[in-house]
Amino acid sequence: MSQRNTAVTDQLTAPTDASSPEDCPLPEVLALIGDKWSAQVLVQLGEGPHRFTQLERAIEGISRRMLTVSLRNLERNGLITRTVYPDSPPRVEYATTALVEDIRAPLEALAAWARYASPVIAAARHAYDNRH
Repeated sequence: MSQRNTAVTDQLTAPTDASSPEDCPLPEVLALIGDKWSAQVLVQLGEGPHRFTQLERAIEGISRRMLTVSLRNLERNGLITRTVYPDSPPRVEYATTALVEDIRAPLEALAAWARYASPVIAAARHAYDNRH
């Protein structure tokens, strides 16, 4: 990245004295649930508890490592629970917490919109790229 772009990025991300994360938690929350995989994990878990391999099969393109990272991050932030059952072999299930129930409907609506809008967005990108 050029020095000019780095300086602009630093200006945009530098904290200001006038506000703190408590004043506007939206960026932190969006970073938590808005990354490439977390929203998809939460939508899948909204259907009910899932085992790791069930999530891996349901979320197209996710690697085992990224699923592990996403699950740990969501658990750390109180959005999902991880329950280990003392079976042989041990069985682990992931489920959403009550905190996610408040945002479940908007997440599902966003996922539905993404499925609907994806072809339109792809066409707009293609048209733009052809003009430029």
